[in-house]
Amino acid sequence: MSDTTGTQQLWMHLYAILVANSILIYDHLATLPEEVAFIWRRPKALSAILFLVNRYVALLGNIFGLYIDFLPKSSDERFRFQFLHICYFAQRRLSCVKYTICRQLFFFSQGLIVCFVLTIRIYALYGCNKRLLTWIIIIGFALAGGACAGTIGNFSGNATILPGVGCYETYTAEVAARIGLAWVALFVFELLIFILTVYRICKTRGLLRLSLFTRSNAIDIIFHDGAMYFGAMTLINIPNILTYYSGSVNTRGSLATFTSSMSATLISRLVLNLHESMDTGILSTTVPG
Repeated sequence: MSDTTGTQQLWMHLYAILVANSILIYDHLATLPEEVAFIWRRPKALSAILFLVNRYVALLGNIFGLYIDFLPKSSDERFRFQFLHICYFAQRRLSCVKYTICRQLFFFSQGLIVCFVLTIRIYALYGCNKRLLTWIIIIGFALAGGACAGTIGNFSGNATILPGVGCYETYTAEVAARIGLAWVALFVFELLIFILTVYRICKTRGLLRLSLFTRSNAIDIIFHDGAMYFGAMTLINIPNILTYYSGSVNTRGSLATFTSSMSATLISRLVLNLHESMDTGILSTTVPG
């Protein structure tokens, strides 16, 4: 691969990060009035707390990553935080390798938050069925265990600082395949949740009465937002997974930030739309048994 091609792929990677953060921040600002009206000014149920955790962990984590990716750093493999001089962390140095490990942990944590929100939504949709919840938790732990074993236990990417760019990481084919397992596990879990959602609503209302174009009640909102979330994340996550297994060295994992940001953004929208209809949000049990 020529240096020109490698540089172009690097900048495409950075542009994907920039687009992801732009969408995340824009959506945060665009829905801030609804957040204040339906979350902050209403009783803080578990659903509201999960919304805030998902929303602000994603926002703060991605702003931190944006700073690291786009502010030029020195080329001596270590850098200082320039915007926290008055804080404790301004007096310490963070290696590029440690930062990239922290980023992987951030992606993993963000995925766990999303999965937890989806699990609570299904638990409530099935009338707080504890048996179903137990099976979902077992499956979730199995998928998370596989993701941990593949990602954290075998993490050994090549993290370097590129002059004028920032902290940048590449993976060998073996490491990329292991890290890709985490995104495959997330996709499998989201597929399970989507199937359970469609099955429950079809069983209650019938397939012919479902529509993606009407939002007259909470059932329509749950089905519409659930379908939109899964459809969008499928279109986003599959290319992300493919970068780990069939991409070049410079493109492996290049869509990870975009995928994580879009997942957090869409989950926030899903929860906020339910809170617009009812205070219980994802804990609403509107589908009769």
